[in-house]
Amino acid sequence: MIGKLTGTLGEKNPPQVLVDCHGVGYEVQVPMGTFYHLPAVGEPVSLLIHPVVREDAHLLYGFLTHAERNTFRELIKISGVGPRTALSILSGMNATELAQAVSQQEPARLTRVPGIGKKTAERLLLELKGKIGLDTGAGVEGTAGMVAPHSNQSDILQALLALGYNDKEAALALKALPLDVGVSEGIRLALKSLTR
Repeated sequence: MIGKLTGTLGEKNPPQVLVDCHGVGYEVQVPMGTFYHLPAVGEPVSLLIHPVVREDAHLLYGFLTHAERNTFRELIKISGVGPRTALSILSGMNATELAQAVSQQEPARLTRVPGIGKKTAERLLLELKGKIGLDTGAGVEGTAGMVAPHSNQSDILQALLALGYNDKEAALALKALPLDVGVSEGIRLALKSLTR
């Protein structure tokens, strides 16, 4: 199984990236926390991978830190939580924030993530208690790469829709952003405004 990919960042289409490893391009789904900290297209990149093999697809999920990947793995062990939901949760909050929510048993922090209701949030907190804690490590440090300005608004919109927000919510969040904002920063600001 694939545990890590190191190569050149070929494309960034949130929440998916393409990692070129010696001429073979791997499509990898990443949470927004990882996406924000990726280098520019054409730069070297290394991602920790969690592969998911289904009857109809072989999917790769990528992370910059062990804490993020471990949290993802704990989330998908929970009944009713698939990789997409786990990716949404890790896009709405990083591994450290989720660990804090679990330690303090705060369902309100989880209900800000699209598709997570109060009952689901409470069940997640209960099932994660003792499995993830504040030792999951700090968030990723670094700066995000930029994409050509003309495609930024549509890339931000696509990322928000992929994370489960509806057209109205995504459009409203886009309106509040500066026109010249980069994709990574735009997604971060949009998510911040949507989770208030």
